[in-house]
Amino acid sequence: MDLTVYDIIKGPVLTDKAYTINKNLKKLVLRVHPKANKPLIKEALEKLFNVKVDSVRVIVSKGKTRRVGKFETCGLLRKKAIVTLKEGHSLDLLDQAGMTKVAEEQVRGPKDKTTRN
Repeated sequence: MDLTVYDIIKGPVLTDKAYTINKNLKKLVLRVHPKANKPLIKEALEKLFNVKVDSVRVIVSKGKTRRVGKFETCGLLRKKAIVTLKEGHSLDLLDQAGMTKVAEEQVRGPKDKTTRN
């Protein structure tokens, strides 16, 4: 099976811990294909999103063994990648990147400061 650039990255991880890592450390947490390796993940991000990747760390979660009647079955293998981008590059997936107040105001507009009389 030959992986294409579009098969490697499945999407962002949407957990509180992933959001905190993104906001505080400016790192992306992505779900990736189980057969993808670090160079493939780096290449896919650089081609798809036009950013420069500094480092890639991979976490492999093996499925739990479950017993169904007489048989034991294994769960699915899941793989996550924690990606650090180089200085000056950012990628805003689902409004997770830690924006400064000035950048946030430019994107969303100034907050409405009307008061009631």
